[in-house]
Amino acid sequence: MAKQGRIGTFVALGLGATLAWAARDIPRQMGGRAAGERARRRDASPQFADGKFRNPVPSSPSPITFASMPALLARTIGGRERRRPHVPVPLLKPDTGGAADGLFVTWYGHSSALIELDGRRVLLDPVWSDRCSPSRLAGPKRLHEPPVALRELPPLDAVVISHDHYDHLDMVTIQNLVDLQAAPFLVPLGVGAHLERWGVPPGRIVELDWHEKATVAGIELTATPARHFSGRRFDRDSTLWSSWVIAGPTRKAFYSGDTGYFPGFAEIGAQYGPFDVTLVQVGAYGDEWPDIHMTPEDGVATHVDVRGGLMIPVHWATFDLALHDWSEPADRVWREAKARDVALAVPRPGERVDVDQPPAVDGWWQSVA
Repeated sequence: MAKQGRIGTFVALGLGATLAWAARDIPRQMGGRAAGERARRRDASPQFADGKFRNPVPSSPSPITFASMPALLARTIGGRERRRPHVPVPLLKPDTGGAADGLFVTWYGHSSALIELDGRRVLLDPVWSDRCSPSRLAGPKRLHEPPVALRELPPLDAVVISHDHYDHLDMVTIQNLVDLQAAPFLVPLGVGAHLERWGVPPGRIVELDWHEKATVAGIELTATPARHFSGRRFDRDSTLWSSWVIAGPTRKAFYSGDTGYFPGFAEIGAQYGPFDVTLVQVGAYGDEWPDIHMTPEDGVATHVDVRGGLMIPVHWATFDLALHDWSEPADRVWREAKARDVALAVPRPGERVDVDQPPAVDGWWQSVA
């Protein structure tokens, strides 16, 4: 019995040490708080009032109630198998060694993508970690590996962040990019405090309010409105969320970020469009949060509103973040794009799309689901 007791003690100590190791980064993962000039710019923003950033169109109250929680929990547990692929997701490894004229988009999964535009490269919302969570042991885990390692990315001209949720802003990925790349980080107001806490030099952080723009390597990047929320801690909306306009001398791209559908997209199209290509959020939607994540049909409507040419759906396939089936976003966006005569490309993770000669949609995900 004494020997068993000692073994149990050793196991408990080992487990405690493992948990302590895994939790050591959680406080840093939470990020920083705006202070000094960052706080002054935040407080002066037209989007900031009563201590929080606000949506251009207020979100409706969530229909989730105490009475509805048991049914929601049952759906969460019961449909788990349908929310992940049954065979490995096919990954491609693109050749992006030389900067090319024209317009190319490489989707790495979820909302991480590389835009090559007029010979420049812009990386969107890079998340390379195994989980989109502050914890190494809990939280949504990747459903496929990154198609390429971070160190294999070509030289970047800019890294763009849409907002500070864990599936769009990943501490470890950002820290690695600081060492591997020389590009600046363009972020919405308040998000720069997170990056500074993680060791990003202040001179490499560009914070923008909606409709503010910065020019990097000849590319004009503009933060534009979205309908979402933010927060890495228990408080919400202390940082801004954005869609983005990425404009070169001859080509133009739009990235929706995370958002609910709202009339502001037509205004973006009128002010900044038309766009050669759009990258639009189509996954992680649900009846319980209709105003902060678009359905696939909303995504196609957004593409039309901003006056897009080719549409590439993002924010699906990589993490299980909602209750719909894994393949449903791609099925629905394909059906809606055909109904509205919208040019669509649905690349495999890692596939490099030539916007001028996009591949035909082949339904590759249906044999994976």
